[in-house]
Amino acid sequence: MRNIILGLTLALGMATSLPAQEADIQATITRQLDAFQADDFVGAFEFASPNIQRLFQSPENFRRMVTQGYPMVWRPAEVRYLELEQQGGTYAQRVRITDQQGRVHVLEYRMLETGAGWRINGVQFLDSAELNA
Repeated sequence: MRNIILGLTLALGMATSLPAQEADIQATITRQLDAFQADDFVGAFEFASPNIQRLFQSPENFRRMVTQGYPMVWRPAEVRYLELEQQGGTYAQRVRITDQQGRVHVLEYRMLETGAGWRINGVQFLDSAELNA
């Protein structure tokens, strides 16, 4: 069973004030990861933004992309939420994922607020060495 660890952003040993959106953004990502874990790609596809849904056109195409390009999110061993940054009108949630082989991946989830709630508008790999500096 995978561990979901909600990380706290700390600065100088004190918790910083985070946007009210943080819990909703993290819940959206967690629900998509849970859907992946259950092989529910129809459900996981619902957490993608309208732009991503148009790009992939179907849950089956989305499944292929995830299982081939992002296997660590399909079957994570551990998930830890890092910092959330506001970038213009959007938010970027960094997530540290440990895969089943123990490799660590840092991803940045680009989030979009829609009428249906927060949706994932893209995910990119970050260089984890930069984050450890």
